[in-house]
Amino acid sequence: MDRDKFQQIAEEVTGRMTTEEQAEQLKYDAPANEKAGLKAYNWWNEGLHGVARAGSATMFPQAIGLAATFDEELIREVADITSTEARAKYNAYSSHEDRDIYKGLTLWSPNINIFRDPRWGRGQETYGEDPFLSAKLGTAFVKGLQGEGEFLKTAACAKHFAVHSGPENIRHEFDAKVSAKDMEETYLPAFRELIEDAGAEGVMGAYNRVNGEPSCASTFLMNKLKEWNFDGYFVSDCWAIRDFHTTHKVTKTAPESAAMALKAGCDLNCGNTYLHILAALEEGLIDEEDIRKACVHLMRTRARLGMFEEHTDFDDIPFDVVSCDEHKKKSLEVSEKSMVLLKNNGILPLDKNSIKSIAVIGPNADSREALEGNYNGRADEYVTFLDGIRKSFDGRIHYSEGSALFKDRVMNLGMADDRLSEAAIAAENSDVVILCLGLNATLEGEEGDTGNEFCSGDKPDLRLPESQRKLLKTVLATGKPVIVAVAAGSAINIEEDCDALIHTWYPGQFGGTALANIIFGEVSPSGKLPVTFYETADNLPDFTDYSMKNRTYRYAEGNILYPFGYGLTYSKTVCSDLSFADGKATVTIENKGGYETDEVVQFYIKDTSEDAVPNHSLCGFRRVHLAKGEKKTVSVNISRRSFEAVHEDGSREICGSEFTLYAGISQPDELSCKLTGTDTVSVQIKL
Repeated sequence: MDRDKFQQIAEEVTGRMTTEEQAEQLKYDAPANEKAGLKAYNWWNEGLHGVARAGSATMFPQAIGLAATFDEELIREVADITSTEARAKYNAYSSHEDRDIYKGLTLWSPNINIFRDPRWGRGQETYGEDPFLSAKLGTAFVKGLQGEGEFLKTAACAKHFAVHSGPENIRHEFDAKVSAKDMEETYLPAFRELIEDAGAEGVMGAYNRVNGEPSCASTFLMNKLKEWNFDGYFVSDCWAIRDFHTTHKVTKTAPESAAMALKAGCDLNCGNTYLHILAALEEGLIDEEDIRKACVHLMRTRARLGMFEEHTDFDDIPFDVVSCDEHKKKSLEVSEKSMVLLKNNGILPLDKNSIKSIAVIGPNADSREALEGNYNGRADEYVTFLDGIRKSFDGRIHYSEGSALFKDRVMNLGMADDRLSEAAIAAENSDVVILCLGLNATLEGEEGDTGNEFCSGDKPDLRLPESQRKLLKTVLATGKPVIVAVAAGSAINIEEDCDALIHTWYPGQFGGTALANIIFGEVSPSGKLPVTFYETADNLPDFTDYSMKNRTYRYAEGNILYPFGYGLTYSKTVCSDLSFADGKATVTIENKGGYETDEVVQFYIKDTSEDAVPNHSLCGFRRVHLAKGEKKTVSVNISRRSFEAVHEDGSREICGSEFTLYAGISQPDELSCKLTGTDTVSVQIKL
C-alpha cells in the first residue's frame, strides 16, 4: 500500500474544504461536499460475526464462538467473507444513493477487550480472556477484513481502547483503576499487535475513564498509539464524548468536551458532540490545524478504501455473493468447530438406530435469538436446534418449550411453571432428551443507550435463570438420559449432573445443523473454551476491580469448573516428543481413538521469576485434523515476548533463565488433565 500517495490525496481533498466544512466531516454521518468530491458517508458499520444491522448477510457464530475454534486461518476466512459481503452491499446500496448507517466500508470490529469477568454482558463480542489468543485471532480478523491489496477491502477497527470490560450500567461514569503491570501484561498486548502486526486502520475508544482520563481523550493511551506508529483514524465510542461533561464531569460544556477529545487525537465522533467544534474554535479551545489534522486522517482512510478512485476491483463485487452457498457452507463449518463438549459419559454420539424417539425441550430449542448473539445481521435462512435435530433424525420427536427464557410462565394467562408438566411428559415418552437451555442477547449484552438496539447488560451471576433451573430439575427427575445444550456467550454453571453437556455459544445461522451433526456423530466436537468457567461468581473479585488478581486462568486461585482451553472430542489424542530449538516448539500428536477429529494443540510457558504471572501463559496453538490412527508433527514459533515478565512499573524484560514449556490438548494444570484424561508433555528451556 502506497501510504505517501494516500496521505497526499487526503491533504488535497481536505485542502479543498473550508475549516467549517472540514469540521462537518468529523462526525460519523459525514455530509456530501461537492467541491471536495465527497459523497455523503456514514462511518458507522459493524461486522463482528458477519455484516450487521443492514439486512441480510451470512451470519457466523458470535465472536466468543469464533474464539473457541482456536483457528487463525478460519477466523481470517470469516473476516474475508464478511468484508466481501460488506463491499457487495456497499456497491449495491451506493448505486441507489443509499448511504445510511451500517452500509459503509468502515467496520467497527473486532472487539479485542479482555473478557476478565464472566458477568460482563459484552464479553460475548470478544475473543476471550487471554491476551495472546485475542491478539492472534484479532490479527487474523483484521487481515481478513482489510485484505492485502493496493486498497483496503474494508477498514477494521480495534475496540474499545483499551481498558473496558464492564460493568455496563455504570460505564458512562466509571473510572477503571489499572496498575502499570496489568496494563502492559493484560490490557494492551492485543491492541499493540493489531496495530503493529495487522495494521488495523481504526481504533475506537471506550466510554469509561482509565486512571482518571476519559478513554477517548487519554494522554496515556494516545501516546501508546504513537509509540506503536498508528497511522489510521481514531473514533470515539458512540456518544462517549458527551459523557465528558454530563457524567464524568471532567469538562463543563460540550465545546470543552469536543476540544478535549479533538486535541487528544480523536478524529471522528460517533455521536453529536463535534457539532460544537466550531464553538470550541471560537472560544480558542482549539485551532484550525486541529480540525484540519483530524480531517486529513479521515480522508486518508477513505482514500485507502479507494473512494477517490474512478474504479477499483472491489467495485465489481456483485450483490449475488451475499449469503451465497459457499459462504453458508463456511458458516456451518465454523459452527461445528466452535461448539465445546464439556461432559460426556459415553452417551454421545447418539446411535440413530438404537433410539426411536427424542424429546427436544427448552426455551432455546426453537429460538433464532439463541443462534444470533448481538451485533448481528439477519440471515436469510436459520436452522434452530429443533430444526437441525428434526432434519437429522427419522424417528419421533416430542417438542416442548418447557419454560420461558426467564419469566415464570410461557403464557401470560397461564399459571406459574405452565410448561413444566409438558416437558416431563415429553421426556417420559422419549428414549433420550436434548435439553436446550441458556441465554440470548436480551439477557446478556450491551447496556441500552442512544443508538444501541438492545436493552440488556451484565449477568448477576453464573446460574441459569430460575425458570430454566426448575425445568432442568424436572427433566432430570424423569430418569431419562439427558443431553444439555447451553447457548450463551459466557460461562454458565448449570449446577446439575447430566449425561452430556455441550456449550454452543451463539452459533450462527446453522447452529441447529451443527449441533445435530455433533450429537449424531457426523463430526467430532473440537471447540475449546476461550474463557474460564468458574464454579460461582461469589468467589470472584468485585466486578469493578480491574486488578487481574484471581481473574482468568493465568491468575486464578481455584473456583474453576471447566478450565480455559478445555474441550472434549469423540476421540483420544496424545502429544509426545516435545522439543524446542531456535525459537520453535515442535510436538507430535497422535489420534489413538476411534473417530477422526480436529484437535487443538496448545503450548503454555511457565516462568518462575518474581514478576511473572503466577500460573502459566498460552504462547502458541494450532488446530489440526487427524484421521483415526494418524500422527502429525506440529510446530509453532514462540516469540521472545512470551518469555518476558512485566515489572510493577510496566516495563518488560526476560527475568528468568529457566522456563518450562508445555504442550498438549489442554492447559498443564491438574484439573484439565483429569477432565481430558490426557497429560501434557513438557521440556525445560534455558536462556
